[in-house]
Amino acid sequence: MIVEEVMQMDIHTLSPEDTIATALQLCRDHKVRHIPITDGGGVLVGLVTDRDIKDATPSILQKDVGEEELNKPLSLIMEENVITGHPLDFVEDIAATLYEHNISCMPIVQNGDIVGMITETDVLHTFVELTGVNQPGSRVEVKVPNKAGMLFEILQVLNKRRANIHSVLIYPDRIDEDYKVIVFRVRTMNPVGVIDDLKKAGHHVLWPNMPGVCP
Repeated sequence: MIVEEVMQMDIHTLSPEDTIATALQLCRDHKVRHIPITDGGGVLVGLVTDRDIKDATPSILQKDVGEEELNKPLSLIMEENVITGHPLDFVEDIAATLYEHNISCMPIVQNGDIVGMITETDVLHTFVELTGVNQPGSRVEVKVPNKAGMLFEILQVLNKRRANIHSVLIYPDRIDEDYKVIVFRVRTMNPVGVIDDLKKAGHHVLWPNMPGVCP
């Protein structure tokens, strides 16, 4: 899945000359946490987050603080070295960038102009949909040797039972690098038959593996 399929396109921008008070009101009115800062031509020049605004906003406990602080321009608090993405980037690459840089959003830029925004919440919603956990079904984990053809073998077992698969994930076994774990979600609330078939075929089922649930 690429970014342009999930990014927010209805974004609210401000200019470096706009005030902190304006940004604060924008966040409240539209319930946003990130505001791209653009020049007069729509080119991204910075980013302001709700954290930046909070840090720059006087505390209600402070005395003798007028409107001077709130009337300062956003150019004083905005982040200028903004990490950006492209509409054709893969969502998983964007997720990795958010993780590596510990940031919560990325403006999406094309030909110098900002065309969208993607946040950690957008990425989370996307992965929920991709993994199928928002649909009725059951999760099954199988530990297999780290060699070619193992996914095909698993799918052959599922095909014989005509099990409908929501999603498939594969990750390295944390204990033994010679093995991988295949995680799939099947469209059934009772996976006992699937698990029984996998075990009869000689596969090591990790989950579910509780007394009374699986043979």
